[in-house]
Amino acid sequence: MTIQMNYNNKSNWNKRSQVAKEKAHGVARVISKRGFCSRSQAENLVREGRVSLRGKIVRDPDTPARENDEICVDGKPVKASEFVYFMMNKPRGYVTTASDEKGRATVMDLFREQYAKMFPGKAVPHISPVGRLDAASEGLLLFTNDTQWADALLNPQESRGPTHTKIYRVQVAGMPTAAELSQMEAGFNVPPRVFGEPEEFMHAVSAKLYSAGEKNCWLEITLDEGKNREIRRMLAKLGYEVLRLVRIKFCNFELGDLKQGCIKKLDAPQH
Repeated sequence: MTIQMNYNNKSNWNKRSQVAKEKAHGVARVISKRGFCSRSQAENLVREGRVSLRGKIVRDPDTPARENDEICVDGKPVKASEFVYFMMNKPRGYVTTASDEKGRATVMDLFREQYAKMFPGKAVPHISPVGRLDAASEGLLLFTNDTQWADALLNPQESRGPTHTKIYRVQVAGMPTAAELSQMEAGFNVPPRVFGEPEEFMHAVSAKLYSAGEKNCWLEITLDEGKNREIRRMLAKLGYEVLRLVRIKFCNFELGDLKQGCIKKLDAPQH
């Protein structure tokens, strides 16, 4: 009997030690990781006094919380949502944001429209785009409510995962030379987007001629980083105007024959 009691004490101590070692995150981040809403929305909920942690109202989004803590919003428990994953063939003209102060159409407007067609009568899950494509760009855009997976795709170095490449088909006016494409691969400094800021070094993993016409051509460009408008700025530095920019691959996901403006449900990835 004494031996069993000692074993139980040791087992309970191990459990408490394991819990103590669990890394705590800000409460807003935990809410977001459960798929309830975006992190910025969660931060606002906390500041508004609508979030309780272990039965007490908190107002600091960075209040330490563990993933299994009791968290409520407006008195209702925030439970982990079922994670969902989608791909969209984004058309030109849509901005990658939840809402736009200028009244422009957003990818979330399009997602909700397409989701309603795929799943009539079913509530649209809280979901966000993974990264961005600017309004003039087209192609593969991922969506999920799995913030941990999205963070790993966008910040592979922080998650200690492999670097994720992105492949684009780019139509440009004129015909870049082989030397200029090699220059893109070697990398160079480009002017800043905002006056007064320093130049920024950019490079492509590969830049190749895909097809050629009389007055323009298509390039296939591979990147392994996510700097703002990287391809457009590099080509502008070389004196070429981008006519179209289409992302065809991101990590292991390929656009394939998905029609423009449509979405496709993806299988849950391996974490």
